[in-house]
Amino acid sequence: MEPALELTGVGKTFGKVRALDAVDLTVRAGEVHCVLGENGAGKSTLCNLIFGSAVLDEGDMRLFGETYRPRRPAEALGLGVAMVHQHFSLVPTLTVAENLLLAERTRLRMPDLTGRVAAIEAEYGLKVDLAAQVADLPVGERQSVEIVKCLLRDPRLVLLDEPTAVLGPAEVEALLATCRRIADTGRAVVLVTHKLGEIERAGDAATVLRGGRVAGSGPLADFTKDELVELMVGRHLADLDPLLVAGLDAEAAGEGHEVHEFADTAEDGPAPVVSVRGLRVRGAHGADVLDGVDLDLRPGEIVGIAGVEGNGQSELVAVLSGALAPDGGAFSLDGTDLTKAAPAARTAAGLGVIPEDRHHEGCLPGMTVAENLFLGRLAEFRRFGLLDRKAMRARATEVIAEHGIRASGPDAPMRTLSGGNQQKVVVARELALDPLRCLIAAQPTRGLDIGAVDAVLSRVRDAAASGAAVLVVSSELPELLTLCDRVMVAYRGRLLGPVTPGTPGARDAIGRLMLGAAA
Repeated sequence: MEPALELTGVGKTFGKVRALDAVDLTVRAGEVHCVLGENGAGKSTLCNLIFGSAVLDEGDMRLFGETYRPRRPAEALGLGVAMVHQHFSLVPTLTVAENLLLAERTRLRMPDLTGRVAAIEAEYGLKVDLAAQVADLPVGERQSVEIVKCLLRDPRLVLLDEPTAVLGPAEVEALLATCRRIADTGRAVVLVTHKLGEIERAGDAATVLRGGRVAGSGPLADFTKDELVELMVGRHLADLDPLLVAGLDAEAAGEGHEVHEFADTAEDGPAPVVSVRGLRVRGAHGADVLDGVDLDLRPGEIVGIAGVEGNGQSELVAVLSGALAPDGGAFSLDGTDLTKAAPAARTAAGLGVIPEDRHHEGCLPGMTVAENLFLGRLAEFRRFGLLDRKAMRARATEVIAEHGIRASGPDAPMRTLSGGNQQKVVVARELALDPLRCLIAAQPTRGLDIGAVDAVLSRVRDAAASGAAVLVVSSELPELLTLCDRVMVAYRGRLLGPVTPGTPGARDAIGRLMLGAAA
């Protein structure tokens, strides 16, 4: 097929940061072209240049053989280029239908919109509730709305910047099938992702960015998994954590995994660090989104929660973190009742929380990296009643190096960091709590490259080894199977299970529980 998009010698600089340097890229019509790279390698910047959200500094672009240099997204949309952004562009206070109508910017009537959305649902398997308010939707359903909004325009070139980061396994499969169907109609798809399994299932070709430059490019058939990893992070698979390597292989995940054996009662084993009893949360329509949840987390134990998005796991994290008040039940940490405690009191008690939506809940984009790192610990840098910013910057510089955060420095605003690097800041902040008695990590590796995932999983295990109780909520089943001592499954507001990783049939057992089968 003819090239749909050609980039030659493309460069982009932000201040002192060289985001892209002499990048060449060819995407052909009818193919899914995967763009890979570490967090901060320039992938989102590349998409923004193609979509017109950023202006090209140097180089040339051609779209279906014609010179292409959009200076704003409206120009790109007019030429048949659509993009699903890494961070949502929906208006939370409007309904799904209102957001879709707003994006169209035409006199499209509601019956016509309903028909077009129904056609997209039938063809691509992406179901959305037009009457729902966006603010009430789980993260995964918001992403589905973003994709539907993109497909409504019937684009010739589709840019997807980390679209699967917030989706569950079934939704991921549906999206990858959608990418394939779009490409099979003669359109072109650029898919930015960190997940090698997705690349293998959906991609035709790949370009790897490293430090803003092309490290490798060509048909996927020309690369092995190990070669792609080395191009991305400069290390072989053999040099990464064995559990992470096992997690890359969905079939092998959890095999041979040693787990902690904990008795069912505190009398026969270590007393729980966290105790949850009868937790209930009533949803907007009167139904319980948490329906009498009981859960114990013991010191040194890593407990995972799997499940399709929207089965109460997000609400459970919100209640435990103090972001949502329960309608019933109790939550205690080290025997202290924290059910009605403010988030600050929970932090002081040793509760660290990595929220699932880092952009809106985990950081303050207008503040600096240093300020975000030490939001709850500013007293440590107080001198004569004033904030010692020099000391805070020095410590932040050390943390940036320790966690491999790509930023221009401690004074860089958080909004200038890539999504993955924002996540690294949030993870670094929560793991630094002293004492850390319990860590609640919701989608902790979402949007991270393979090297960063390796580091985060290692630090989570270190937290458990130090005696902290750890709760991990993730849509990545291989990750849960390789990391956790036991896995619960969220289903219609309840926790089913547990399932012990490493036991025969563990993966199938979790799959049955996700469908509502009895434990």
